[in-house]
Amino acid sequence: MKTIYLAGGCFWGVEHFFSLVPGVVKTTTGYANGDALNPTYEMVCSKKYKFAETVKVDFDESVITLDRLLDKFFMIIDVTSLNKQGGDVGLQYRTGIYYTEEADRAFAEKKMTELQKSHSKPIAIELVELKNFYNAEDYHQDYLNKNPNGYCHIPLAMFEKASL
Repeated sequence: MKTIYLAGGCFWGVEHFFSLVPGVVKTTTGYANGDALNPTYEMVCSKKYKFAETVKVDFDESVITLDRLLDKFFMIIDVTSLNKQGGDVGLQYRTGIYYTEEADRAFAEKKMTELQKSHSKPIAIELVELKNFYNAEDYHQDYLNKNPNGYCHIPLAMFEKASL
């Protein structure tokens, strides 16, 4: 089992997308790399504490590789948009890959260098070591399963591509 932390705008859609990917064992919405202990959603929205809405993705490497997971991640975000995804704007909606193993950093850096070759604007995904991660409140977990018509910045057609 491996874990990677992915920030891609509002975590509801990112969590739902990755929960549909074969080989992903568990997804957890939360707040990463901020400046407080045990933040609440209200604290994150205040922008004072610099958290990113993030999804912890636990996956079985024998079924899906980090390479394939990152390809899927790049597919559902605007990789050149800084602090904005869809209609969500602000530091909490930044894109990021947060790693806990140096090998994952090196691999993600290589993937992002390749990705940059196909874009004229700079890639705006932060790649940094995970400093902290706090689970979001229960009502944020599996939000789109609980609220099928809930807000999501990811086009619905993308969810069909999760299992491909």
